[in-house]
Amino acid sequence: METWLNSYTDDFVLLGIFSYCATDLVLFSMVMMVFTVALCGNVLLLSLIYIDPQLHTPMYFFLSQLSLMDLMLVCNIAPKMAVNFLSGRKSISFVGCGIQIGLFVSLVGSEGLLLGLMACDCYVAISHPLHYPILMSQRVCLQIVGGSWAFGILDGMIQMVAAMTFPYCGSRNLDHFFCEVPALLKLACADTSLFEKLLFACCVFMLLLPFSIIMATYACILTAVLRMHSAQACKKALETCSSHLTAVSLFGAAMFIYLRPKRYQAPSHDKVVSVFYTILTPMLNPLIYSLRNWEVMGTLRKGLDHCRTVNQHRSSEYLVPDSAICWLYNFGTSFTLCVCFLINK
Repeated sequence: METWLNSYTDDFVLLGIFSYCATDLVLFSMVMMVFTVALCGNVLLLSLIYIDPQLHTPMYFFLSQLSLMDLMLVCNIAPKMAVNFLSGRKSISFVGCGIQIGLFVSLVGSEGLLLGLMACDCYVAISHPLHYPILMSQRVCLQIVGGSWAFGILDGMIQMVAAMTFPYCGSRNLDHFFCEVPALLKLACADTSLFEKLLFACCVFMLLLPFSIIMATYACILTAVLRMHSAQACKKALETCSSHLTAVSLFGAAMFIYLRPKRYQAPSHDKVVSVFYTILTPMLNPLIYSLRNWEVMGTLRKGLDHCRTVNQHRSSEYLVPDSAICWLYNFGTSFTLCVCFLINK
């Protein structure tokens, strides 16, 4: 069988998830709306955490890193998918495919580890509130975030280099809407069994292990919450943890792709689930963590009040740039508040 992809100029062909029928056009429009909300929501949450000193706490520092990962993840996948669909040119270069794999695996792995460590942070905050400032110092927070990024990037580099060194032959049509390792290995004309075992081991460490830690931690948290004598403290603890647990359950979709037996793998199912955790989850995370969080909502309202004050005095030439910034802030914040109203209705 003829081997191809002998140079960096050869391309893969991404078959995508949408055709050009009326139903798929509607679905594509919905995915683009989800992408836009994910983009605006994560940028807004990052901005709020950065500008408000009251949100400079360990929990919000972790949330800012989670938003950054979600932002990078959705921007790594959705724009290329949209360009391919709208232009009709479904190719992706060999180098571009490798970069997409490296970024995707790094971000998903880092996010899994961070979610696991955030569960530990939640446990410390609830079970040891007096020692929390000491146990979760700035140094510890930086080590947690740095470790999550480091292991995620290492995992991404290993999988990217290994996947790109295989010879590929025959059809170069990749039955997916982005370069994902399990779909790419189906095109390899070499024995990939050893690499698949390595891939499984990496996924156990980066996905299943954090998920197990999260489940064990929340069992301890539930026990601690039930022992609380204050109903208000118990309610606040449950609200904080329920948001985190919801995000973790959404992230669990990645394990469906990487940890299930090979005989149960189907390209059509893989593509649908991949949309869920590459585009939908990055949109839901900022909504889950912010819309029911009164500290974040208070910062949003303060920002709106400030922008209204600036707009009332924008006749001054020195305030024109601030007015433009506030117009953008108003747009994003008003949209978020509307979604908050609908969710809490």
